[in-house]
Amino acid sequence: MKGKSIIFFDIDGTLLDHDKKLPSSAKQAIAELKKAGHIVAIATGRAPFMFKELRETLGIDTYVSFNGQYVVLEGQTIYRNPLDSKALEALTEDALGNDHPVVYLDEEDMMSNVPEHEYITEGISTLKLGMMPGHDPTYHETRTLYQTLLFCPEGEDAQYEEKHVAFDFIRWHPVSIDVLPKGGSKALGIEKITTQLGISDENQYAFGDGPNDLEMLSAVHHSVAMGNAADEVKSYAKYVTKDVDEDGLLHGLKMVGLIE
Repeated sequence: MKGKSIIFFDIDGTLLDHDKKLPSSAKQAIAELKKAGHIVAIATGRAPFMFKELRETLGIDTYVSFNGQYVVLEGQTIYRNPLDSKALEALTEDALGNDHPVVYLDEEDMMSNVPEHEYITEGISTLKLGMMPGHDPTYHETRTLYQTLLFCPEGEDAQYEEKHVAFDFIRWHPVSIDVLPKGGSKALGIEKITTQLGISDENQYAFGDGPNDLEMLSAVHHSVAMGNAADEVKSYAKYVTKDVDEDGLLHGLKMVGLIE
């Protein structure tokens, strides 16, 4: 592909393997892309503070976080799409009544509305952040939030989807759901970056593996689903590479011709 390209990588299950570690092949591939003059970016559901170390390790300063609600280009925030505070208050009240805790997220921190809960421990621990949310039930009253985690088991989320129409709900764990502003997605966040940079559709690439990657894989011209992705996710991509644990990211970059 001629000219400078931009490549967006999801984190969990794409850049990071199943043990939340960065494969050496992925690290080397990123270095090769940058050396060739391409722009390497991240597109994740995580909050910025959750992948600061990864950005520093890879030398990445352009990213789409909170599934598209907080976008940074070359270290500068260019787009913010916060949650509606009144709608979030109503959601919190309903969740409390069902013993479903919530964790509020902004770009700097995360706070739970309950002191502790087994669902929170179970869900957050899988991210291997080395930290748990603090406790501040009023955090959403004083901060600008871009995403909330609603902790409820599978099969119990329909009640929220039907009633709280200001939000989109995307499950990322058996006991946890991402709560986003309605219509928000990684694809919209990516568009903010590519439009500002003036990069053509043919020079855009995206790699992902989860339900929150569907819009991104559908919208980006050269989309690659990881081998560990569910069949539905793969159906949205133009290419399917190997499992992340089988050097899938490197293999995918070779498939699309970005690395020899």
